[in-house]
Amino acid sequence: MDIRNRIKEHKILKRLFHYILANLNKINLQSKLLVMQILCVILPLILTDAIIIGIAVSGEKQLMLQDMSNTASSVKYVITEYVSSAALLAHNIYSNRYVNDFIMKTFESNLDYYNSQLDFIKDSLYPVSRSVGFNGAVIYADNKGIVNGGYFKQLNQVEEKGWYKRLMEGSNDIIVDVEYSQKGNVYTKNFFLAHKMDYYNKGKSKDVLRLELDYSAIVRQIINANYNSKVYVCDGDTILFSNDGKGGIQTPFAFFQLDTSEKEIVTAALQLYDSEYIIYVLPPEVTALDKGMDYFQLILLLIAFNIVLPYVLMKLISKSIIQRISELRNAFGAVKEDELILIPEINGSDEISELMESYNIMAARMNGLIQTVFKNKLYQQEMNIARQKAELLALRSQINPHFLFNALESIRMHSVLKHEDETADMVEKLALMHRQNVEWGRDLVTIREETSFIKAYLDLQKYRFGNKLSYVIDIEDECMSYRVPKLTLVTFVENACVHGIENKPSTGWIFLRGKYEKENKRVVFEIEDTGNGMAEDRCLKLQEMMNNVQIDMIKESIHVGILNAALRLKMAVNNHVAFMVESEENVGTIVTIKMSDVTAI
Repeated sequence: MDIRNRIKEHKILKRLFHYILANLNKINLQSKLLVMQILCVILPLILTDAIIIGIAVSGEKQLMLQDMSNTASSVKYVITEYVSSAALLAHNIYSNRYVNDFIMKTFESNLDYYNSQLDFIKDSLYPVSRSVGFNGAVIYADNKGIVNGGYFKQLNQVEEKGWYKRLMEGSNDIIVDVEYSQKGNVYTKNFFLAHKMDYYNKGKSKDVLRLELDYSAIVRQIINANYNSKVYVCDGDTILFSNDGKGGIQTPFAFFQLDTSEKEIVTAALQLYDSEYIIYVLPPEVTALDKGMDYFQLILLLIAFNIVLPYVLMKLISKSIIQRISELRNAFGAVKEDELILIPEINGSDEISELMESYNIMAARMNGLIQTVFKNKLYQQEMNIARQKAELLALRSQINPHFLFNALESIRMHSVLKHEDETADMVEKLALMHRQNVEWGRDLVTIREETSFIKAYLDLQKYRFGNKLSYVIDIEDECMSYRVPKLTLVTFVENACVHGIENKPSTGWIFLRGKYEKENKRVVFEIEDTGNGMAEDRCLKLQEMMNNVQIDMIKESIHVGILNAALRLKMAVNNHVAFMVESEENVGTIVTIKMSDVTAI
């Protein structure tokens, strides 16, 4: 199967090659050189330059995307490390024995709480939470003796807060969250970490530690990194951090609108415990294409060098070739009546110059031969034309007595044997046939005229054969206006009567059918008889003789009428005719004639 496919592909490529070559042969040389210059020089250079520029721009784009990805990773690392430090501090407070003892202690009075708090601050490391990077820590405890203020507050102040409920209802001990608030023109944004305080009462204590993160410290780290791109860390569509001033402290809340047409935005997920934020890194203001435009002058220089210079050289080469070929073409075209014109001046020493010199040598020799050959050739042509006219006259003269004899024989046999008064009708048919036979003013007649002659002939034959002969003529109207040589179709009908029906003891039929095949633009005739038929070898021999008939064959053959008609049909349609003979002994014979290049009136 693979071999067949390869053979088929080879044939397709071969046909395509010949098709292209045939069309190239129709294009003048100057156009061919222009096509060669464009396809083989200019276009490859343009494609090469475009690919190089594209690779450079693509490389810059990949570097830009890599830088944006690194920026996203860096921002993610900065925030994650900061939150991790806060979580470590929160865990130290969470596991501090002094802190846990203090929030579970029973205080007798507010004064007792105040004194205990002073002692606690002196003896513990809890106040370290106010160190650089954090804005302090507050523990909300379910202890009625605690007085709100400082590092400790009553739990009821946060029990209804959303972040508190999320911490208590979740499975994590730590959450990171943001609180947004607005009072007049003052906008507050608190970024904090909350930690459960159930170290000694796991899962049962409601106390919580809230560690306020330093928002400004995170923003400063992002800004001081001097990223090439704009960076936005978003809580949903609200900008939490950025390096362009959006979403800053005490500024109106800013929102990030994702431009779906911007395909080069890099995003990264920032997971802080059970909270998820999105980092957006926008392309830098100076894009890869902008960097590529820095080389614009160099690109123009490359284009000028790769296109203009080859174009000028190809133009000069084209002019060198075409100018001299045009001289050679003009020399061939400027032939006088009986003389070839010589090229007066030949420049150069390449193959074209050699061709021009060869032409001059050939022209000089031809001029000497023309005088001796030209007149002889004219005389030979005149002889051929005369011979063809003589052969045509011979063909016409052969067929005249052939039909007239048979027609008269039919009248004679009918008159002698029957003594009927129908002789007048037969004579009328004979007159029609005789008129067609002797009037050779025009050799071509319409199929309608030929059909009327065939009908007259068959009517005469019916007088001769009686009920022994029946016929059907079925020719489409579309065929009637086309022309054929006079007395050609009737010759095949006569052959069917004489050789097919005459010697058959039983009843015989003759069918004449004609149609026009639009798809093949040809006229097709079938002459069928139900006569004696012929042997296969004889049938094939007759078919071969009809398709290859020459004037000399008619003189030596016994099938004078059939070959005569076949030859005249071939001459009338410039050999665009084919004959097919089908026959079976004691069954009948069918002769099929297919003619194209048939003229109509």
